Amino acid sequence: MPGRDQILVNGEIYHVYNRGITHQDTFIDPGDYYRALDTLVYYRPEKFSLRYSHYIRLTESTKQELSFQAQQNSVHLVDLVAYCFMPNHFHLLIQQRTEEGISNFLSRFTNSYTRYFNTKRSRIGPLFQGRFKAVRIEGEEQLIHVSRYIHLNPYSAGMVNSASGLSGYMYSSYPEYLGLSPFPVCQKVAVLSIVPRDVYSRFVVGHADYQRELQLIKHLLLE
Repeated sequence: MPGRDQILVNGEIYHVYNRGITHQDTFIDPGDYYRALDTLVYYRPEKFSLRYSHYIRLTESTKQELSFQAQQNSVHLVDLVAYCFMPNHFHLLIQQRTEEGISNFLSRFTNSYTRYFNTKRSRIGPLFQGRFKAVRIEGEEQLIHVSRYIHLNPYSAGMVNSASGLSGYMYSSYPEYLGLSPFPVCQKVAVLSIVPRDVYSRFVVGHADYQRELQLIKHLLLE
């Protein structure tokens, strides 16, 4: 991954996103989405005891035990605040914990997932555009609005038919924010300390049609 001119600061939260090279799809079937999330979680610790290719061959109970130990006992490169995977791009809201933590984390994630994707489909070459984009979150208002924007992506793009259907979109952290995920992976306190869980759904859904309309207008302007 090419170097970055932008300096990413420890303790700060960033909206990080990237898309498929030439806008091609990067997540095609459910297995791709689940592999991406599993990879995302696995590479958060600074150090890990097994290569991911060995880790995925373990039984589910052993994987959960090793993952729990790693998450509890290791320094993390980043904390994952929110995420959403879409067919040809992804959004992450992440907080850097170590020097160059975000860059190292994204390099691990995209390299590992690209190897998986290319092997599965007999493909060669890069899958994502070279440099990921990173926008620093500069205040609480921006933080909650970006989290809402990320979670509304499947509705804005027509992946789900209704805003209420977002709670069933399992490739984002929105179900986790509603307390519906059996395997929570996000550090949600930064957002939920501003908008409590019992009102977060209304906060997101209440803005859904406006965001979808903006998305439609943007596409029309670009045609």
